[in-house]
Amino acid sequence: MSSCCKPPEPEQTPTCCSNETRKKSRPDPLLWSTLILVSVAYLLDVFVADSIVQWRSLSSMTEATRHLMDSMWIGLALGMFFVGVLGRVPREFVTSLLGKGDSFLGIVRATFAGVFLDLCSHGILLVAMRLYQRGASLGQVMAFLIASPWNSLSLTVILIALIGWQWTLLFIACSMLIGILSGLVFNTLVSRNVLAANPNTIELKNFKAWPEAKKRLSATQFTVHWWTSMLWEGLKDSRMIVRWLLLGVLLAAAIRTFVPIDSFQTYFGATLAGLGMTLVVATILEICSEGSTPIAADLVVRAQAPGNGFAFLMTGVATDYTEIMSLRETTGSWKIALFLPLITVPQVVLLSWIMNVVGG
Repeated sequence: MSSCCKPPEPEQTPTCCSNETRKKSRPDPLLWSTLILVSVAYLLDVFVADSIVQWRSLSSMTEATRHLMDSMWIGLALGMFFVGVLGRVPREFVTSLLGKGDSFLGIVRATFAGVFLDLCSHGILLVAMRLYQRGASLGQVMAFLIASPWNSLSLTVILIALIGWQWTLLFIACSMLIGILSGLVFNTLVSRNVLAANPNTIELKNFKAWPEAKKRLSATQFTVHWWTSMLWEGLKDSRMIVRWLLLGVLLAAAIRTFVPIDSFQTYFGATLAGLGMTLVVATILEICSEGSTPIAADLVVRAQAPGNGFAFLMTGVATDYTEIMSLRETTGSWKIALFLPLITVPQVVLLSWIMNVVGG
């Protein structure tokens, strides 16, 4: 904890902590406005869908909002759960399990963690921001986030069924490659003082994770209060990410309402122009991994543009404003947030173009 949050001496006037308390007590206009709009749209589609069918745009908006929330809520709930769990895990354990943040092995560990953690892209975002708060290096956080655009095991199986195991494995391998390279680049930029290092990082000295974990687990009482407080902390600590996700739902619903899907399929050919259109649409369209998987499969199979399918999956992390705003909120740096697309997009474009040339 920061020293400013220690109880003040009797003769001192609380400054830092009292300011923080006042700041936390203020309502979040973006969170509450998006929550109300999404809730109203969802409830309209559930209870009065037949009554508003004559207002075609409104009906389409409410239907799209409900569909997006139905596909996202499990991933969001699991993400909040893991945020709460990680909040109870001391930073020493996170550092120990991920390895040294400035090492190649540490980046590789973070990349594999992103691939194998079975969460949707929105859940992964919540966990990635929590890892930063628990002391993971900037490179590890980026590798974790970038390598996991469609990391659910069930979605991987679905993708294999839709486009074949060869393309699926290639997509996964390329996403891991981009994650590792990007993590190394971010760590290099930090070492050269181009980007700020994670202030939460700690150095371990003679710390043994598993013996310490056994000792702390045996001393922990998993009471009802422990579980409820942990879940409540996860919910509270996820608010700054959830507000951007809800805004993304509203924007995605608007795009689905006013931009025909036929336009997507017509202009997404295996050309540089088609790849550029894919990047633009994937940047604007806030969509969970459950929704991106069938669209990416359509780009591979129907548009005969495998690179565009890969770009659609990857751009959801590389350029998506939700990730950029979440990084800005968590790190407090616009520079770090904007370096995410600056570093990853050229890699995505290069690999996607190669895939289109070879398999288009």
